[in-house]
Amino acid sequence: MTNPLFDTLFGCHAGRKAPFIYLPDGREISYDDFLLLTARFANALTKLGLNADDRVAVQIEKSPEAVAVYAACVQAGLVFLPLNTAYTPDEVSYFLENSGARIFICDSTHSVMLRPVAQASSAQLETLDADGSGSLRDLANTMPDNFETVDCNGDDLAAFLYTSGTTGRSKGAMLTQDNLISNAQTLAELWKFSADDVLLHALPIFHTHGLFVAINTTLVAGGSMILLSKFDLNQIIDQLPKSTAMMGVPTFYTRLLDDPRFTGELACHMRLFTSGSAPLLAETHVQFEQRTGHRILERYGMTETNMTTSNPYDGERRAGTVGPALPGVEVKVTDAVTGKIVSDGEIGMLEVRGPNVFKGYWQMPEKTREELREDGFFITGDLALIDEHGYVQIVGRDKDLIISGGYNIYPKEVELVLDEQKGVLESAVIGLTHPDFGEAALGVLVALKGSAPDLDAIGQNIAQSLARFKHPRKLVIVDALPRNTMGKVQKNVLRDQFKDTFL
Repeated sequence: MTNPLFDTLFGCHAGRKAPFIYLPDGREISYDDFLLLTARFANALTKLGLNADDRVAVQIEKSPEAVAVYAACVQAGLVFLPLNTAYTPDEVSYFLENSGARIFICDSTHSVMLRPVAQASSAQLETLDADGSGSLRDLANTMPDNFETVDCNGDDLAAFLYTSGTTGRSKGAMLTQDNLISNAQTLAELWKFSADDVLLHALPIFHTHGLFVAINTTLVAGGSMILLSKFDLNQIIDQLPKSTAMMGVPTFYTRLLDDPRFTGELACHMRLFTSGSAPLLAETHVQFEQRTGHRILERYGMTETNMTTSNPYDGERRAGTVGPALPGVEVKVTDAVTGKIVSDGEIGMLEVRGPNVFKGYWQMPEKTREELREDGFFITGDLALIDEHGYVQIVGRDKDLIISGGYNIYPKEVELVLDEQKGVLESAVIGLTHPDFGEAALGVLVALKGSAPDLDAIGQNIAQSLARFKHPRKLVIVDALPRNTMGKVQKNVLRDQFKDTFL
């Protein structure tokens, strides 16, 4: 059988005894052992009645077993749907219902509150915990360690990753096998990953950065990775001498720089530090280079396109830019109204075309037509400029997206919750520069006449509806929101007014 993604990432390592995953407690998992576990999970998922193209939704903690479930879905021709572990039951309910997931895998500690959610969407609930135990693992343990890989082609769906819009309604970005293969192969070559590399992996694996960029690139190169459950400063410092590369978000680097144990000597053997998912402050660039001699490599991507641009491995890495387009990828900056290409150095809408660009939004043909042109260019919604050397600079987000610590926050979703709070007439959520998280959300509230909203109570209430990373870092009350003549809230005015809030 032919399954391009499985063959490229996993199958090529069959029987290989070299380490694939290192764990902080000293355990090692070889490629061969990982593939045997993957086969057991693939058999278990099939035993549960899943067929090719069925969706498998997972909201589980990071672990070798979680990575193996991803691999098992690829091997069995299933569509992998990773969900942020911070999502509330209300949020999970939408994803399960919209995707039509047949199976929902969650942590056993959350199974009581999530079982009714799964039942309401007709998804069977299984559990898998951070220590590798759970009902799915129990079933897998009874399964054979060989599995006949399901036949697929490059245009078949490999994953759904949900990305919200400004309306608050999440969109399932459909990623094909070819999308993931092309990006992993390009990044491995561009960033010179090899079988000798050991990637320090501290990113979450429920979005494209930690899952597809970090893991897939490592697999293509045949390297290994130190799998940390999360970013833990002490563990990072302890594991750095054993690593050759690290992928992170700006928060990783600001926290490292705040620790005197992070020295040039500690990082002297490292060959690459990359940063993405949020803009890196120029000050962080300077401090990091002064401390270590390394210049962090910034790149740019999004859920719908995987990685799109990157500063060069060899050559000038320009702070404030995300580098030129990846090989085989086209980028252009257009006038948002006419769609015509603007001159070099002019700001416009960034559009992307290439084998990395997704297939469209699940069950949203109109939204797909709005954002994915017939000629294959995807309208990113990001405002950018391209200089005369081809370096891309992201200057803003047309949809007011906030990226805080690498996580996407969509203001409208938060505003809908804030507007329902006692004593609140209306709200606006804006992103402001934050020295640690790159950006942080500020909630600007207007009180109902005669009311005095309790900000502490509001902060506690929104925890019932929104994942923690979406919570505004601060709430403020104003007399009225600034509006233009058409009645639209002028968030640029609010950003100017509150720009120093987190500095």
